[in-house]
Amino acid sequence: MYAVIKTGAKQHKVTEGDVLSVEKLAGNKGDEVEFNEVLLVSDDKEIKVGTPFVKGAKVVGQIVAQKKGPKLTVYHMKRRKGFHKKTGHRQNLTSMKITKITI
Repeated sequence: MYAVIKTGAKQHKVTEGDVLSVEKLAGNKGDEVEFNEVLLVSDDKEIKVGTPFVKGAKVVGQIVAQKKGPKLTVYHMKRRKGFHKKTGHRQNLTSMKITKITI
């Protein structure tokens, strides 16, 4: 059984037991989070596609860690002007373990 969920303006295909990194969610380690924006649910027999969300479907996950992603370098330059600027950032992420998918 798998599902496609929407979180943080992104879509993730998840199954029970998966560990994935999503944009930062409020909560501490061990807290449970429910994802109600389920776009698609599939079990062994059928596939349910939402318009835009599947009614009654939800995915429950448990927060494993609050962490930061890899460092990204952002470089801006305007040619023939002598202008260049180099900055970067690290995105705040939440590691989630998917515990239950219900239809």
